[in-house]
This record gives sequence, C-alpha cells and structure tokens, in this order.
Amino acid sequence: MTIPGFILRNALRNKRRLTLTVLSVALSLFLFTVLQTALRELSQPQVTEQSALRLITRHKVSLASVLPLKYQSRIARVPGVKRVSRLTWFGGIYIDESNFFAQFGCDANALFDILTEVTTDPEQVAAFKKEKTACMVGIKTMNRFGWKVGQKITLRGTIYPANLELTIRGVYHGGIDETNLFFHHEYLDEATGWRVVGCYWIQAANADAVADIIQRVDAMFSSSAAETKTETERAFQLTFLSWFGNVKLLIGSICTVIVFTMMLVTASTMSMAIRERTREIAVLKALGYNGGQIFGLILAESFALALVGGLIGCVGTWFLAQNVDMYVLSHGFFVKFEVTPHIVSAGLLIATAMGVVSCLAPAVASVRASVLDGLRELD
Repeated sequence: MTIPGFILRNALRNKRRLTLTVLSVALSLFLFTVLQTALRELSQPQVTEQSALRLITRHKVSLASVLPLKYQSRIARVPGVKRVSRLTWFGGIYIDESNFFAQFGCDANALFDILTEVTTDPEQVAAFKKEKTACMVGIKTMNRFGWKVGQKITLRGTIYPANLELTIRGVYHGGIDETNLFFHHEYLDEATGWRVVGCYWIQAANADAVADIIQRVDAMFSSSAAETKTETERAFQLTFLSWFGNVKLLIGSICTVIVFTMMLVTASTMSMAIRERTREIAVLKALGYNGGQIFGLILAESFALALVGGLIGCVGTWFLAQNVDMYVLSHGFFVKFEVTPHIVSAGLLIATAMGVVSCLAPAVASVRASVLDGLRELD
C-alpha cells in the first residue's frame, strides 16, 4: 500500500465522522467568507475615475440636518467646480418597508452631466428632463421590481410629509451603483412646500481641484448658521457605515469565534481518530517508522481534511455569489457582492492553519507514547 493510500484509508475509517467534520469546516469557512465579503462591500465602496471627481457637501452636524437653497449658487462660483446639483435623500416606502432602495431628488438637467460613467438612452433622458413627475431608475431596481418604462409608482414619504407619484421615464446602466432612483427636486419642493436641500453634489473640473474645493466650500460657510462638511463621494458613502457602529470589530469578533470553534472541533476529531489507532501506530513504530514519519502521516490526514472542507466552503461562497443576485436576496442591502481571490485565499489559508494546529497535540502525544504501551491497547 502506498503512503497516500494509507492516509486515505485512515481518513475513511469512520465515514460518518469524516463527512460531518468536513461539512463543519466547510460551513465555518463559508460563513467566514460571507462575512469578510460583506465587510468589504460595506467598508470599501467602489471608486471609478469619474466618481473620484465627485464631492458631497452636507450639513456639518448631521446628515439629517438640511442646507439652505441659496448655497447652490455660491458653491457653483468656487474655482474648480464644474457643476453642482441639489441631492436630497427622500427615503420613501414603495408598497412596504422591506422594499428598500435609494431615492434622491436632484437637478434633472445636471444629473447625467455629473453621473458621467452611466449609460442612458438620450430620448429617455430628454423625456425625464421635460416632465416634473418623471424619474430615472437603475437597471437593478427595475429588474428587482419588474418595472417598465412608462409605469407609475408611488413613494410614501417617511422623512418628508408628502407622497410622490412618479412616472418611470428612463433606465440607466453601469456606474458604481445601478440601484438608485432619481427624480426632480422641484417636485419634492412643491409636494412639501419646503425649499431646503439635503446636500449638494459637486463635480470637480479635475483631480487637482478636489482638495482645494473641499477647503474653500467649508471655509465659505464656516461662520454661517448651517456650517458644511464637504467630502469625497467615497467618504460620504462610508458615513453610512458608521450608523451601524463598529462593524469591523463586530465582524472580526464573529470570524474569530467561528475559526476558534472549528479548530476545537477539528482537534477533537483528530484526537478521537488517533486514539482509535493507538495500537496501529505502535505497530508502525515496531516496523521501523520513526516519530517524524508518523507525525507526517497524521499531519497529512488532518491537513487534507481541513483543506477539503475549506475548498468546499470558500469556493461554494464564490459560486453562490456568481450565480445568485445578492441585491435581490438581501432586499437591496448589498448592491454588489464580489468574493475576491484575496478573500478566498485568506479562507484557504485559515483552513490550512486549522488542519496543522488542530493535530499538533494529539500527534505529539502519539509520537511520544512507547511501543509497549501502544501494543497493550485493545482495539
């Protein structure tokens, strides 16, 4: 019998235990990969060359505080500002609260001059600009609800005391977020009777102007009743993550507990497997196998068990992300869910470490045991 065949025979000695252990490792690494991917999607918003030129000016105190309409013309005159649009989060409910998606009031004429990386139908954009109750919707949200161009929808106001009856006049594709709905800010003004703005969306003329615009805009309103905070679009997106508290610490703690628990499970499995073959190990020693060779056989079995479980868990997560629309599955919480090679590699590395560490104590104990004591063991 060959060495690989011998290792395989030992691993298959108790098929039920082997199956349960491999599945347990696979499940733990599946959860690890899912959590790490979720953390990546939340904490590392996608950035494009065009989005790096976009800035958000909001109230310094809170996202819930609003800014005066008169700020727009003053921001537009700042050197380096190419375009500026109002941008107000509406937060309405479509049918019921589970149908969450982003809805923004904006300046229709400036929208796609600022959102330059998306693809649209010029005729649809023209129709959107002409009609005050029109809206443009990302393709993912269109597919999620089965909407069609020309369809009327109603958003029930929660933050603002108004219900918006909108007509879908166009769809946009591409960009870093295909889930947003944009409508005319003028319609929101008329529906609420208010003339305030949630924030201002700025397009810089070039990358060199970004830092200067941030400084100039905030300095301009530093002594006003509504002071501002200007930041990049990416930094603005990360602000929403802070609402959930210390997500990195929470997910990191959960991952640590998962890995530690599965290391204990794997160690327990290997301890039982080695204890069952104490007599067999003693026979191998009597036949001339040294401690290093026996340790290698045990290590190879534990390593293979953990690695197979890790492959099933990590590759299974990648396969799931490739074939399931996580935007629909998460009810709009995750726009994208990309399991990167880095995350898969980290999962497989943990599986490898799990296989090595979990067998160290029982393997060392079996190597140190005397041949005589081993031969006295009953099967």
